[in-house]
Amino acid sequence: MENDAIDRDTAAAQLAALRADREALADRVLQPWWYDVALGLLLFAFLASYALDSLWVTFPALVLFAAGLGALVAAYRRITGVWVNTPPRVAAAWGAFVLVVLVPAFVLAEGYDRHWVMVLAGAVLGVAAGVLSRVWGRRWVAGLRSGL
Repeated sequence: MENDAIDRDTAAAQLAALRADREALADRVLQPWWYDVALGLLLFAFLASYALDSLWVTFPALVLFAAGLGALVAAYRRITGVWVNTPPRVAAAWGAFVLVVLVPAFVLAEGYDRHWVMVLAGAVLGVAAGVLSRVWGRRWVAGLRSGL
């Protein structure tokens, strides 16, 4: 039987290399500030397009929104070399917040012909998306640095 044991110095060197790799990843994964701004603006523009109450405006806005999200994903992957999935609790909290904002906005827009409220909903959700993106990114970096 072969002995797979390694000495203490080798183990310490391997742990130091892992720590250095985790630090290098933490330095690389935080998205640039413009990423959060672009994400918020894309969401705002798409939701605000509902205020015009026209499929001729909303459908192209949806296409531009999807293309913009695709471009952001591609840019993040190119810049950092990685992609991360949103943790379920963060996605659930975001989904709940979106429902709290959009349900009343859609009721006012469609039921009471107050389409302007979609601009307000887009602004609230756009700012929230940008802030959540920045906060979550910084927490991810902090977790990588602390080894969690």
